[in-house]
Amino acid sequence: MAGMVAAAAPPASLCRPIAVPRAPMRRRRLTPRVKTTPSLRCEDSPKIALLQVQAMRSSEESSSDEDDEILSELKEKWDAIENKSSVLFYGGGAIIAVWLSSIVVKAVDSVPVLPNILELVGLGYSGWFVYRYLLFKENREELANGFDALKKRITGNEE
Repeated sequence: MAGMVAAAAPPASLCRPIAVPRAPMRRRRLTPRVKTTPSLRCEDSPKIALLQVQAMRSSEESSSDEDDEILSELKEKWDAIENKSSVLFYGGGAIIAVWLSSIVVKAVDSVPVLPNILELVGLGYSGWFVYRYLLFKENREELANGFDALKKRITGNEE
């Protein structure tokens, strides 16, 4: 009987544990879930369902009053402007100027040493500004008066 068991057993070289390569793990993508409800279908293409999404505010009443007030003020100011085309022209020019300045800043930022030098210049100017205008009370008053004069020049209010 012992001979039969020995003969039936596989050789020792086959009994070693074999390392089986692991299957690569799939990464799960996290996608945002939006709860939607299908609504009416289009008459032209019945296969496509329209989705209805509703956004809600935390406080409907106070926000809508503020929104209406802000919109009415903006409408009054827009109606008070006589030359609307020049406002649109200057607004478009300002948008183009911001776009062009961002291109210039990106070009300057690509030069290797120049951004570090400009940071030092900015730090030096900030230090000078603090010393000149913010450190002493008389200078702070001078700065505030300068801002008030600039606001009056821009708005045209001579109070």
